[in-house]
Parts: sequence; C-alpha cells; structure tokens
Amino acid sequence: MIWLTWRQLRGSAAMMAAVLVVLTAALALTGPNLASRYAAGIADCTPDNTCIDFFDRFFGEYDMPFLALTLVVLILPALVGLFWGAPLITRELESGTHLLVWNQSVTRGRWLAVKLGLTGLVAMAAACVCGLAVTWWSDPLDKSAVPEMAQMAPVVFGARGIAPMGYAAFAFVLGVTVGMLVRRTLPAMALTLAAFAAIQLAMPLMVRPHLMPPVTGTFELGRENMDGLGAPRGGSLQIFLRTSAVPGHAGAWVLSSELVDSSGRTSTDSPEGVSGPSTTIARTIPISTTSGPCGAPAGPPGMNPCLAEINRLGYRQKATYQPLERFWPFQWIETGIYALLTLGLTWFSFWWIRRRLS
Repeated sequence: MIWLTWRQLRGSAAMMAAVLVVLTAALALTGPNLASRYAAGIADCTPDNTCIDFFDRFFGEYDMPFLALTLVVLILPALVGLFWGAPLITRELESGTHLLVWNQSVTRGRWLAVKLGLTGLVAMAAACVCGLAVTWWSDPLDKSAVPEMAQMAPVVFGARGIAPMGYAAFAFVLGVTVGMLVRRTLPAMALTLAAFAAIQLAMPLMVRPHLMPPVTGTFELGRENMDGLGAPRGGSLQIFLRTSAVPGHAGAWVLSSELVDSSGRTSTDSPEGVSGPSTTIARTIPISTTSGPCGAPAGPPGMNPCLAEINRLGYRQKATYQPLERFWPFQWIETGIYALLTLGLTWFSFWWIRRRLS
C-alpha cells in the first residue's frame, strides 16, 4: 500500500522537491550578501535619524523579491490542498480503483491512513522548508520593512516561521475531506480553494488579534507615527496620523490608532476634501497656523517647533497593538489551532469512509 501510494505521489513530489532545491539554493547564495548589506547600513546610521532613511532605501531595493517570496509561501498551502488534497480520494472514487484495493485485504482505514500520512507529511515538509528558508532570507528586510509589511502584519505573518506548515496540513486534509463528500474532482478543488481562502481571511481578521490580550498605550507625535502637518483654511492645524506604527515598537501590529487630546478624548474632526493613504488619518486641531510655533506665512508649518507645541498641549496617539515580541508565540498558537482543525477533519474522514463511503 505504501509503495502504491508513493508511485502515485512521486511525480508531483519530485517536481516540488526540484522547485524547493532551486529556491533554497537561490536564497542561500543571496542571503549572506543581503545580511551583510543590512549590517553595514545599520553600522553607518546615526542616532539622529534612527536609520529610517536607510530602512526606506534598503527595503525599496528589494521590495519586489520580498513580495514575490511572500506570495510564494502564501499560495503554497492552497496549491497543496488544491492539487494534492482534493484529487487524492476523488480520483480513486471516480475511477472505481478504491473498490479493487478494498477487496484485496486492505481495510478502508489502512488505505486512507497511508494516503493521508505519506502525502500529508511530504506536503508539511515542503511548506516548512519553504517557510523557514524565506524567513531566514528575509530577516533583514523584515526588520527594515514599512509597518504594513512587518513580520506581524497579516499579509506577511502567514508567510513566515512554522505557520505555513500548519496551513499546508490543514489545506491538504480539507481537500481530502471535501473530495470524499463531493466525489467529483473539479467541484472538490473549487470548494477546497473557496473554503481555505475564507478561513485564511477569517483568521487574521477575527482570531489572531485575540490570541493574546493586545497592548494599549499613548505616544507622543513624531516622525515614526506622523505623515506630516497641514494648514487648511480657517487657521486650524491638520495632523496626518500614521495608523500602522507606534514609536518605540518597530514591527508592531497596530490594531487601532487614534488622536487624543490632553483629557484623553478622541479627536474625530476630519478636514473636508482631504485624503491620504489608507494607513493615514487626517485630524484637525485648534492650533493657529498664522502665528506662534505653527505659524506658516510662507507655506506649511515647520515640523520641529510645531510638533513640540502639539506635544506640549497634550495631543497624543492612542494605539492598541500586538508587539513584535509576540511573533513566535503567535506562530506556535496559530499552528496549534490549525493542527487541531486538521485532526478534527482527519477524524471525520475516517468516520465517513467507514460509515458512509462505499
């Protein structure tokens, strides 16, 4: 039974192994140079600019391979469920070969266990190797990435560490389970992809933010959490607050961010006709832009004296976030959740094949 299953798997497994060998070789050749360039850039940074300019330049040089590798790791589990999981049983059911095997002293449970065990372990190993290799290579870029692309960001988190292994195991067993229920390959593949995509979207939106209680804090306004100041008509001041970053906590996953005054009240006064990036909110505060530190007779207010005045008046950023230090605890917890889901689907598959499938 093991030999037969391996013969059915070896073609796609060999192709997967070849792709992983090429990928890991390319990462191993370019990774040391990437790390050395990052170390040299950090050594040349001055405390005055906190290396923000270097981070922007460094990440900008490698943003395309960074995004491409992240996408590869993200779609690998979906491909496993689509092309390995969904057809694994439906192909046998459509051709009727499962009946031949069952009539040769091979029990249904053993038949399914070998198929799930062998193919599932190969899928998990491939996803684990891919995820860890990309995590190692992209470490300098993760440290210098913009907040929206930091390690804890929803898009990047699923392509780092051991989480891809949990995703691949779940996607594979999900495909097998859907295939046993639908008993047609193409519908099973479509349903597997839809269900897996829905769960992958629901996890960062509804589950991951609550894996551990988030941290809430208030922070002074500065370069790290602001995109600039403006002087609209009427003499009041516009603050463009960056909602994806908090000072002193680089790489944190910001869940909510708002501007508050000295009494802790949230400022909701947004200037009309002003828009910015999706990670920036504009707020208007009653500070004169015609005189004083924020006066701007020849243009927008200067950042340094105006910022000092804003902070003196007690305006702060109030943010709720998950710090970067929780990256690996979140990885283990989320992988454990997917392991439990995988075990649940595995149990259901064995129950179904013994009681319902014929």
